[in-house]
Amino acid sequence: MSVIGQPVVFTDGKAPEAMRTIGEVATALGIRQHVLRYWEEQFPTLRPLKRGGGRRYYRPEDVALVATIDRLVHREGYTLRGARLAIAGGGKAAAVAAPVAANVGLGDSGIVPQLKAIRDGLAAALAAD
Repeated sequence: MSVIGQPVVFTDGKAPEAMRTIGEVATALGIRQHVLRYWEEQFPTLRPLKRGGGRRYYRPEDVALVATIDRLVHREGYTLRGARLAIAGGGKAAAVAAPVAANVGLGDSGIVPQLKAIRDGLAAALAAD
């Protein structure tokens, strides 16, 4: 199973398989250019083409990877290391790549009532001893 999600849809009139500059990718995804350059250092699989003068050109698969990194880090609360492991995949790596709990919206998922029920059950079990 691939972690990389759906391709990003651009509205710039270019063909979907066209390469994009770092500025186009940054604007489309709402990510600053320096963050994209930093992610290139942190994620070995993110390697846009570099042409004359060091100008970067992102292929559609690079854009999809950037979107996945952005989702993992900014919306799901993964650390960069955790996101790197999640993208790499694998059993043990996926277990280590759990999101940072402080960034996960626990109240939104309905898990708080479940946790309270577990807590109450444990308190009742301890009181019975």
